[in-house]
Amino acid sequence: MPIIRKRYEDQLNELYKDLRKLGLRVYFNINQSIQVLTDSQITHARKLIKRDKLINELEYEINDKVIMLITRQQPIATDLRLMISALKIANEFERMGDNAANIAKLRTRAQLTDQYIIMRLETMGKLALLMLKDLDNATKNRDIELVKEIIERDVDIDDLYKDIINTTYLIDNDPFVAGQANLVARYLERIGDHIVNIAEHIYYFYTGKHYESYEK
Repeated sequence: MPIIRKRYEDQLNELYKDLRKLGLRVYFNINQSIQVLTDSQITHARKLIKRDKLINELEYEINDKVIMLITRQQPIATDLRLMISALKIANEFERMGDNAANIAKLRTRAQLTDQYIIMRLETMGKLALLMLKDLDNATKNRDIELVKEIIERDVDIDDLYKDIINTTYLIDNDPFVAGQANLVARYLERIGDHIVNIAEHIYYFYTGKHYESYEK
């Protein structure tokens, strides 16, 4: 029995490591998507689009592992909460990867040059990356207060998104480029939302309560 339990615990640890690996891949792709916005060449954007496949593949692997663990191990409530949270978190990461790839696809169609807009888009991306980095630390340290803080910080990304939407019409009187800038801002805003969703899943795993029910 101890051997079986040890194997089970090893599988749970592998699941956590896979989630973290997925998060690191997404973090890298988001960072790259911000950089390709101002890249004079579209080569890096095309490479980023191809790398999204690696994120998809790892999400599939995590899903398969969770299904295997649930069907074979009949996990207790706490472990089951971990597995269900892992499925949801992996899905959020995969969708963030899609958003990063979509930003790269936009770069293959247009290049943004307006510094006012670029600075704000880059700031949105950096705020999202900081939220991800802090979320990794919060998870490792079981820091619930930091998890809650990260959720509340998404408002900063939302404010920048609104500012961009309200000012992109100024871009060289070019509706197409303005539309592309709006889409980039939208994808970055969605990335922030997915990070919030992940934080709420982590909050639920550690507390057994949904974030919306906690009294602020």
